[in-house]
Amino acid sequence: MTNDTFKKLFKEELFPSGDTSLQPGMKADAQSEVEQFVCSDIREVYDVYSYNHAAAILKNSFPKLFQEIEDVLLDFEINLDDISAPGKNESNIPQKLSKALRPLEWYEAKIKGSLVIILERHKETFIAETGRMRKEKLPDSDPTIIHDYIDGHKIDYVKEKIALDLEWNSKDQTFDRDLYAFRLFYEAGVIEVGVLITRSEKLTPIFEQIPRKNKDGVIERDKEGNAISVKAKYGASTTWMGKLIHRLNAGRHGGCPVLVFGIRPDIVQGWPVKLEDFNSESF
Repeated sequence: MTNDTFKKLFKEELFPSGDTSLQPGMKADAQSEVEQFVCSDIREVYDVYSYNHAAAILKNSFPKLFQEIEDVLLDFEINLDDISAPGKNESNIPQKLSKALRPLEWYEAKIKGSLVIILERHKETFIAETGRMRKEKLPDSDPTIIHDYIDGHKIDYVKEKIALDLEWNSKDQTFDRDLYAFRLFYEAGVIEVGVLITRSEKLTPIFEQIPRKNKDGVIERDKEGNAISVKAKYGASTTWMGKLIHRLNAGRHGGCPVLVFGIRPDIVQGWPVKLEDFNSESF
């Protein structure tokens, strides 16, 4: 790493502009490590970033689960209708991932736990003959239990020691919830790696060229009858890679290893298109 590059990364991490970053910071693993442990077929169609050696841990400690994840990602496809459809509680895109992962026994998991507090007590007695203090252990206090000390944190897909979530188009604060859940599961010893899938910034040109549809599947048009793009639906304050990298650079995942996949145009079926192509009434 050159001195100028180091200064640039140092400045971006300590004094980030806004709450968006497209450059993995000094806390991220080197891309050479990603290339070593993530197959080239995946890296050709997804942006991939690793933190706390997540890629190495998955490849070396959980090779079968990592292979499942890579196979699902390579088979994963999005079409133009998935992108143009109006928002709803669960769009077609998360449902497609669920259809692939649920049969492989990746289940939703919620962590709950109570805190047991016990005081270990000691008394000290001065021994005149030796001039020293003698420490003597007393019985422990009765346990105090705080019920539901951990409650309600959920991850969509968990199998063995791996957690996985997809954030396609939620409010960007959803990443805070996801990373906190990863951290909590990890610190409780429930998982060893978290995996997050979201939109790459490289999808932006697609959103500018795909028409927006209403709940009946009809293309929405302006006063002149021209198709309106879906760009506004996928705004800067939704879940996409720039919002996630910013949070990972800030260390909001704690010590939990996190591997990130950014969905690129390569997996979008029917692309490329042009928005003016949809101005015809035949659409």
